[in-house]
Amino acid sequence: MRFFWGYLKEKIWLLVLLGLCTGLFAAVLWLYDLPAEAAWYGGGLSLAAVLAFGLADLLRWSRKVRALEALRGRAALTMDQLPEPEGMKEEAFHALLLELDETRRTIASASDARAREAADYYTMWVHQIKTPIAAMGLMLQEDPSQRGRELEAELFRVERYVELVLSYLRLGGSATDYLIREQPLDPILRQAVRRYAPLFIRGKVSLELRETELRVLTDEKWLQLVVEQVLSNAVKYTPGGRVTVWTEGNWLMVEDNGVGIAPEDLPRIFDRGFTGCNGRMDKRATGIGLYLCRQICRRLGHTIAVDSEPGRGTRVTIGLARPYLEVE
Repeated sequence: MRFFWGYLKEKIWLLVLLGLCTGLFAAVLWLYDLPAEAAWYGGGLSLAAVLAFGLADLLRWSRKVRALEALRGRAALTMDQLPEPEGMKEEAFHALLLELDETRRTIASASDARAREAADYYTMWVHQIKTPIAAMGLMLQEDPSQRGRELEAELFRVERYVELVLSYLRLGGSATDYLIREQPLDPILRQAVRRYAPLFIRGKVSLELRETELRVLTDEKWLQLVVEQVLSNAVKYTPGGRVTVWTEGNWLMVEDNGVGIAPEDLPRIFDRGFTGCNGRMDKRATGIGLYLCRQICRRLGHTIAVDSEPGRGTRVTIGLARPYLEVE
């Protein structure tokens, strides 16, 4: 019935014209005092012809509407898939769509080219900047003073930000090097903690890492990146506090007793570029870390959630149940 009423609404002017012609026809017969049987006979034939034509036109019209509706939502829709235009009006619309599609393709191609150039440049920059960072690290190892240790800690932060940029670029590419296999979780956690040990010591943050004896189906490198980012946030916002890492079933928990997160910020902490109240206090915050964590977990088939209360701390929960991974 939806197609029927839609067809009547579109052809309402024809119905009005048909009614007007019928009235004129009846008036002429009445003025000439012709037999009523002739009027009924002519009207019946005309009505039968109108109904037959209308039914055929309704079927043709509904088939075209169904074909157009079936194309909605297709990501790879092309102009060749559209039904053939009928009449000058549809041909004009079809030509306009062709022009718009060509303009869209030109803009998309130019945008993709600029994005590829930017990604290539930043990837080259990241790899080039690693050389002076490594050289500075070697020089600072020869300086055992307090200032040398502080500079080494700041250099570690720089290196971490560079790695985040590279991870961001890789995550946006189509050829991210995932290696999904079953492996123990404890070595991943220990390696992440070992990398951030200097920051724990410098920030006077105590750490409790409980053995999990859990085996997970994941990518070691990318999961470690998630754990490192969570530990980085915990150390940053828990000066002189405590961080605890443990598992419950297939859930990995990282909890701290730091400054916590404001309730109004919690729904947006995984948004790209969002820093919130804590980020405004720490001018170095980029709002990229947790965004990357959410994207990585989604691609690995894991989940990540954050519960927090201002002044009492934050708990990050990472779901490590065996994921269902789609093969592309």
